[in-house]
Amino acid sequence: MTETLRHRMIHITQGEFSVGGSADPRMISTILGSCVACCLFDPDARVGGMNHFLLPESSGATRAARFGVNAMELLINALVKSGAQRDSFQAKLFGGARMIAGLSDIGQENAQFAEAFLAAEGIPCVGRSLGGTQARRVEFQPETGFARQKFIREAGDVIVREVAPPKENEIELF
Repeated sequence: MTETLRHRMIHITQGEFSVGGSADPRMISTILGSCVACCLFDPDARVGGMNHFLLPESSGATRAARFGVNAMELLINALVKSGAQRDSFQAKLFGGARMIAGLSDIGQENAQFAEAFLAAEGIPCVGRSLGGTQARRVEFQPETGFARQKFIREAGDVIVREVAPPKENEIELF
């Protein structure tokens, strides 16, 4: 990561999103357990963004962006406003881990929602790392679509896993 991007790191948490591009280079990062992050980008416009949501749907009067449908619509609208073309979108999905054994698997529900949303909207998912039982830190470079993740066992304990050599528009695990 270049020094410029290191200084332009934007961290998002549950219910947040961030958008960037070649005119405003930055790296976006988040830490996920059962939550899901969608990295969406337009390779032609060199604009992208990431969201972080907790549940597929709202079940009360809480902050709407925490929920999948609203989080996805907010990200899509911000990207279009930044010059992206909806028909050029590509997505990468992360998260959806089962963090506590024996309880309902909200992580799986989050992951299924994200995949179904993208399919219904006709947005191709070009990379994904969903499920499992470990938290992960995700970093995303919006202007290139480059994404990488670290699996986290416990606070401060990072597990490095490589699935395959990264190809263009794929995920790098670091």
